[in-house]
Amino acid sequence: MSQEGEQGQEQSDRKKYEFRKVIEELENFEGSGTQLVTIYIPEDRQISDVVAHVTQEHSEAANIKSKQTRTNVQDALTSIKDRLRYYSTFPPENGLVLFSGAVDSGGGQTEMITRALESPPQPVESFRYHCDSDFLIEPLEHMLADQGLYGLIVLDRREANVGWLKGKRIEPVKSASSLVPGKQRKGGQSAQRFARLRLEAIDNFYQEVAGMANDLFVAKRHDLDGILVGGPSPTKDEFLDGDYLHHEIQDKVLGKFDVAYTDESGLKDLVDNAEDALADAEVMKDKQEMETFFKQLHAGERATYGFEQTRQNLVMGSVDRLLISEDLRKDVVTYDCEECGETEREMIDRRKATPTHTCTECGTEVEATDEDREDAIDHLIEIAEQRGTETKFISTDFEKGEQLYNAFGGVAGILRYSTGV
Repeated sequence: MSQEGEQGQEQSDRKKYEFRKVIEELENFEGSGTQLVTIYIPEDRQISDVVAHVTQEHSEAANIKSKQTRTNVQDALTSIKDRLRYYSTFPPENGLVLFSGAVDSGGGQTEMITRALESPPQPVESFRYHCDSDFLIEPLEHMLADQGLYGLIVLDRREANVGWLKGKRIEPVKSASSLVPGKQRKGGQSAQRFARLRLEAIDNFYQEVAGMANDLFVAKRHDLDGILVGGPSPTKDEFLDGDYLHHEIQDKVLGKFDVAYTDESGLKDLVDNAEDALADAEVMKDKQEMETFFKQLHAGERATYGFEQTRQNLVMGSVDRLLISEDLRKDVVTYDCEECGETEREMIDRRKATPTHTCTECGTEVEATDEDREDAIDHLIEIAEQRGTETKFISTDFEKGEQLYNAFGGVAGILRYSTGV
């Protein structure tokens, strides 16, 4: 990938993270009654038309019987109308999504919130106005789904599994067990009859596997980037050479690969063994980054991990690629010790209250407020951008990706040079 392409991918990953963070926040909001308003605006919809629609909805909301719901809906629509004044004739590229409403804040209290998401990763397809007890986030979740769609088939003469590789995620969907008899015939059968029955059973099983695959893949054939077939020889060869698959699916086959297991774990083995065919797939990019990290880590020179060490290397400008787990959901708290002037930082769970901190220099108990904490990923990426460091988000859907999250705190880096930090 070119440097411009890598920069574009990095910006796309950053935007996806920012959107995902807002979606996770919105998922937790609830309204009393149908008072949470969501509006999806495509990029070719004039803002003036949207304002007119919101004005009409505001007028019709006067007919809501519940005074509290009526007030909350009208307040939400007023907030949205005020936010629309920031835009000129049309929304930004790919459109605009607005959320507003009075959400439960505990203790019988509500809080009015408004969020605007500009230029989603994929275009907003149509104008939608939605008023309910929850915000409408499903279309956004669909936009953020990992790109790249591959069909997976693993089979031998005993069993088969069919599934998807969606971006970085392997999803088993269907499985089948065969009735193919073993190679040893039972007494009383001629060798010729037994061989014929066995071939019929094999043919029937291949047809069953193809039926599963066709049912799953044909409907998505225009979205498919390819199909991978795995299993022992000669099974996978017989299956493909026998033209069991629908012709449009057969044309999508990228290759056949030796796989020892044909249960659900065989789907993962298939993806691993198809590395060359999946050179552009997201999961392989993640695996390559982690393999490079572990190689440097074992060499003991150009790898760093953990929040504090990685941050120090970032500040020094020594990090070539910053690796962040996609599942990392933490904040950074900055503690300024008034006694000795020392500044220290600690990464904490986003859901926990801000704790006190013991200064490592003088032992003073240091307090911090919510104003002293920020999203850990935003904190690290801001430093990375200032130092010309690439940021890579790593999935946890493979072993080394899980290790980044569980064993290394979700943060690591591949260094330009050894720093000893």
